[in-house]
Amino acid sequence: MPSGGLFADTPAASDAGAAPASVQEVPHFHHHRQRLRQRFLAAGPDSVSDYEMLELVLFRAIPRRDVKPLAKQLLARFGDFNAVISAPPSRLAEVTGAGEAVICELKIVEAAAHRLARSRVLHRPVITSWGQLMDYCKTAMAHRETEQFRILFLDRKNVLIADEEQARGTVDHVPVYPREVVKRALELNASALILVHNHPSGDPTPSQADIDMTRQIERAAKAVGLVIHDHVVVGKQADASFRSLGLL
Repeated sequence: MPSGGLFADTPAASDAGAAPASVQEVPHFHHHRQRLRQRFLAAGPDSVSDYEMLELVLFRAIPRRDVKPLAKQLLARFGDFNAVISAPPSRLAEVTGAGEAVICELKIVEAAAHRLARSRVLHRPVITSWGQLMDYCKTAMAHRETEQFRILFLDRKNVLIADEEQARGTVDHVPVYPREVVKRALELNASALILVHNHPSGDPTPSQADIDMTRQIERAAKAVGLVIHDHVVVGKQADASFRSLGLL
């Protein structure tokens, strides 16, 4: 065949050292993923930054793309790792690249964190696990964008027997009905309650509405022999105890 034939100018024919067409180049982020996983396993979670922790989560959702830019976008939008995994799906979807698979992975991590924290306090005396109880409340509520009111139900030995969300509200208000609180406590055969709600603003200082609502619940509870141990307001960085503030 003449030297100027059909295949003479193709890379496979003209470049003697070229790799076979079937061999694909390893993506530049492949080794980064391996190194990051190895560092995480060898040195623990404190060895990785927030965006690297997000990368580890996103690897499963996006197996064939560099996820570092998306991790940094999510942090820029929401602030930190906790805020990212706690963000509502509708807001996560506003970030370019955060599709259904990404949102699902983030919500799985959030649910796992809540379940783990809850398992450490459920069916245990609150007196000996108060720190873990507050950690659980912060994990579940501190980064929510709307108010949530939860009730922790205790038995006669102050063992946590149930933890339930009573109501959801807006960014600065949540409707709570004392009669419903008492009714549920009686259904569970509870002897005492701890009330918990969050302030999306981040400031845990109780409002006058919080104080009035707590007193209404306290009066309804006393009428049937229930004790209100505390009402805790959870903020993003701190919490406030009605008992410590002399409001109960």
